[in-house]
Amino acid sequence: MQHPEYQYLTLLKKLIEEGDERTDRTGVGTKALFGHTLRFDLAAGFPVLTTKRVFWKTAFKEMLWMLGGGTNIRELLQQNVRIWTDWPLKKYRQATGESISQEDFEARVLADESFALEWGGLGPVYGKQWRCWKTCDGREIDQIQALIEGLKQNPSSRRLLFDGWNVGDLDQMALPPCHKHYQFFVKPGSKKLCGALVQRSADVFLGLPWNIANLALLTHLLAEQTGYVADEIVWFGLDVHLYLNHIEQALVQIERSPKPFPSLVLKRKPESLFDYKFEDLELNAYEPHAHIAAEVAV
Repeated sequence: MQHPEYQYLTLLKKLIEEGDERTDRTGVGTKALFGHTLRFDLAAGFPVLTTKRVFWKTAFKEMLWMLGGGTNIRELLQQNVRIWTDWPLKKYRQATGESISQEDFEARVLADESFALEWGGLGPVYGKQWRCWKTCDGREIDQIQALIEGLKQNPSSRRLLFDGWNVGDLDQMALPPCHKHYQFFVKPGSKKLCGALVQRSADVFLGLPWNIANLALLTHLLAEQTGYVADEIVWFGLDVHLYLNHIEQALVQIERSPKPFPSLVLKRKPESLFDYKFEDLELNAYEPHAHIAAEVAV
């Protein structure tokens, strides 16, 4: 049986050979395809890529931050996570004209809570929409809590889902949600939980490995909290693209052979989904190929 990671490597190759070259908002340019699907059996291992090192610790911290409703980079910087700094830093430089370094900007966010409140916010991004979606009549909906209750009380429902694409809030977000729609499915007559993600825009080299890993993590956490076993994840990509400045790196990765997937260990079952700490999570036997560096297009 072919290693499931070849799905990802095949996608990289297809983008290079068949992708349409397009301009994009970053000015970098991409090779893109419309519509692609990946499936991973979670019983066969945790789907974190092995043909390059994926910084899964950072990815997991980001997912826990989102589940907690976080929208400010200060909470991430306190955990040494810097993946969201580019957007508020760019906004600060444009607004003030100050050519501050990323290191100095992050230091100010960490040291000065009022500065962080003014300049470290990302707007109503993922965590806000997932946990506190505002309605026109002033109510706030916790979509994740509603999902948990649905999994427990009505597992055959076709409404076991949550969204991040809140049209009225898009112009206030540092970046509109790329992984925008999640949906879950309990297999009839079993205790097996499947998770799916619809992604409107997928940076295949840098972003997609994180999206796959975080979908798998979320499915495992939900399963543990609601009495199921994590079974399968399905990823649906719409605008699927490879940045032109990532092609050389992708060619290196394609030549590598996948190694066995690691296993996820949940060290503790807290009282709720929102009480997990990073220290509760571990990947066993993750022995990937070396990291392949590439720049983020902002």
